[in-house]
Amino acid sequence: MRIAMWSGPRNLSTAMMFAFGARKDCHVWDEPFYAAYLAATGLEHPMGDEILRTGEQDADMVIAACLAAPPNGKAVFFQKHMTQHMIAPFAQSWINDMTNIFLIRDPARVISSYVVKRENPTLDDIGFRQQLEIFDAVCQKTGTAPPVIDSHDIRNDPAKTLQKLCAKIGLRYDPRMLNWPKGGHPASGVWHAHWYGAVNQSTGFAGPEAALPQIPAELHDVWEGAQRYYDRIKKHAL
Repeated sequence: MRIAMWSGPRNLSTAMMFAFGARKDCHVWDEPFYAAYLAATGLEHPMGDEILRTGEQDADMVIAACLAAPPNGKAVFFQKHMTQHMIAPFAQSWINDMTNIFLIRDPARVISSYVVKRENPTLDDIGFRQQLEIFDAVCQKTGTAPPVIDSHDIRNDPAKTLQKLCAKIGLRYDPRMLNWPKGGHPASGVWHAHWYGAVNQSTGFAGPEAALPQIPAELHDVWEGAQRYYDRIKKHAL
């Protein structure tokens, strides 16, 4: 089984990768298209030079690897994909050959977390538009909505939410998904040093989230735009 999990940044996606990485039957891959995305766009990101040096910059090569059999003799190949990385020059038909799941999070929480690591995000930086476009394309191809999980539900009850997700995609639930060793996962990209501070110190999912944060006035347009895309996909959440 090849799983493509689609989310934007700061969505609990790394914790989800750690959860799947805790399974004995699963190989995980952290943001396969990051280097190709930076190479194609020329955007400046934290640790950009290191990402370009250590990652595959040819999107077609990345796609071929995504479609390959699970490495190391594993039965499951979990790929943590960032929706904002799927820019127009990159082929997307390969997505139809994956088991796709979509991870969402309230835009206020995403923006509040993102600005701590990288200032002045645009709507394209946080991936909500691209996530809905990929979701709609999968729906159109398959005739049914793929699984959607909200990080709010994971934080409230990780066991129940992961059980529902695994059942939906035909994967046996493994309770080892609830815990992982402190210090991060060996498969984490080089960018973990900048982005993964809190989750690298975790040994499991954090508890329920606090009240929604306030968004600064200069980011209200980004927030409102993201909210429209989030609301459309949220109605499909498990």
